[in-house]
Amino acid sequence: MRKALRWLLALTVLIGTLSTAGAATAAQPEATDIKDRLLAIPGMSLVEEKPYTGYRFFVLNYTQPVDHRRPSKGTFQQRITVLHKDVSRPTVFYTGGYNVSTNPSRREPTQIVDGNQISMEYRFFTPSRPAPADWTKLDIWQAASDQHRIFKALKPVYDKKWISTGGSKGGMTATYYERFYPRDMDGVVAYVAPNDVVNKEDSAYDDFFANVGTKECRDRLNGVQREALVRREPLEQRYAAYAAENGYTFDTVGSLDKAYEATVLDYVWGFWQYSLLADCDTIPADAKNATDDDIWNSIDTIAGFSFYTDQGLEPYTPYYYQAGTQLGAPTIVFPHIEKKYIRYGYLPPRNFVPRSIPMTFQPSAMRDVDTWVRHNARHMLFVYGENDPWGAEQFRLGKGARDSYVLTAPGANHGARVDGLVADEKALATARILEWAGVASSSVQSNPSTAKPLAKFDAKLDKRAVERTLRP
Repeated sequence: MRKALRWLLALTVLIGTLSTAGAATAAQPEATDIKDRLLAIPGMSLVEEKPYTGYRFFVLNYTQPVDHRRPSKGTFQQRITVLHKDVSRPTVFYTGGYNVSTNPSRREPTQIVDGNQISMEYRFFTPSRPAPADWTKLDIWQAASDQHRIFKALKPVYDKKWISTGGSKGGMTATYYERFYPRDMDGVVAYVAPNDVVNKEDSAYDDFFANVGTKECRDRLNGVQREALVRREPLEQRYAAYAAENGYTFDTVGSLDKAYEATVLDYVWGFWQYSLLADCDTIPADAKNATDDDIWNSIDTIAGFSFYTDQGLEPYTPYYYQAGTQLGAPTIVFPHIEKKYIRYGYLPPRNFVPRSIPMTFQPSAMRDVDTWVRHNARHMLFVYGENDPWGAEQFRLGKGARDSYVLTAPGANHGARVDGLVADEKALATARILEWAGVASSSVQSNPSTAKPLAKFDAKLDKRAVERTLRP
């Protein structure tokens, strides 16, 4: 009997202890430090934290399925960064469509809304590449699903409004994400996003180059481009020496000759993509009488003779794979150059991807996105540059679009921004971004012309480093 009583007493004490421990555990406050909250997300790990005044900046890895349709078939580590302002602020979800920078930076919408920024490295750009790489899993739906999964993981931490954004291929990416997951974001700001709906119909680009800028500038550029092909033999000898000196090879594109012509044919495109009309003064005015050095230096400065080498192309294999399977790529003609000087023409993406990687083009992919945008766009803003070749084929809005806009910055190139729009369109765009992010003041709501970015310009944080490659 005594043993039974002692056992019962011990059991009562034990139950009480467990209940107290459970109550204590339940009463423990949730982690409040943002790093702890981020690292509490399953699959999230820290690479490093870098200090920046007024923010916390984290470089992270997030575990993603290689195939979102079959998540049990393997994972990879996708790199993201978090520029943390405050969980009470809206969040901007940014991707450039390529590698992600591991240094703190702020995109224009982030400055406008004074918010947090999540930046994602696009799948298959190293180090965010599955091993082994199954290239069939690199498509716009899989990438959009990466974003969706990151958003779902971070939304409990950043529970205010979200805006997605990106420039060029990043603008395309933001648009595709919206098409496949239209309920995730509260708004989309897509900069200079090409929209190649019918890959075989590219006359819009030819029309662009026939009219962009001034005739004097076009003549200068066309003259240098033609002269580089007229002087092909001596300049290719220089190219061979340059390649040997730097250890460059040409296995992917096929030959030094093809790489040389591809670089020269990119020259005029490259000028308008990254330069302004005022920069025409830097182009040799009399190409026929210019020195070989003048021609070489002008082509190299604008198009870059290192790009079509194996070493230059390798980091961009994922882009060219997508261009050749879903995105499409422009083909242009060169009426100012006699046919005898052009041996290969504007090369399609297949020439820039190793032959060991199979590619099959899917013409329905861009038609699907274009149709969806025309009929379903909601809270979407597209910003283009007047003198940007990639804007020759743009996204357009149909009758089904709601509270969405396509605006063009006069004289701007591939770096077009809201800040470069004419005054009334700049105010409209800024006001809509603030409204979508849930931070528009009552005065802005009643008078959009008063809309301004909520955060002051930061020369370091808001600096736009231009990577001079002729990809979108």
